[in-house]
Amino acid sequence: QVQLVESGGGLVQAGGSLRLSCVVSGTIFSISGMGWYRQAPGKERELVARITSGGSTNYADSVKGRFTISRDNAKNTLYLQMDSLKPEDTAVYYCNKPALLYTWGQGTQVTVSS
Repeated sequence: QVQLVESGGGLVQAGGSLRLSCVVSGTIFSISGMGWYRQAPGKERELVARITSGGSTNYADSVKGRFTISRDNAKNTLYLQMDSLKPEDTAVYYCNKPALLYTWGQGTQVTVSS
């Protein structure tokens, strides 16, 4: 069974940075395209960044130029470096496989204060 365990969230002031991690188990991570999602209170979950098995990346317009997705296949880990954070980035962040959508992990809370 695939497990997704997110970590690295926290409380940060606007303009600050955080690095999220997602450890993936139960699947062959290295051949999987992966993505980071977020869900703000009262809003639907949205895909903000994705990375292919080959390392190509794509970002939502709202985070382009501020967030960087990366992966370490040797560690079965997905990362999201978030810089220049804004209050509107406040949300619970999740990782998953966009083409399949495994059972969601618990997510990690990111709160950006103004």
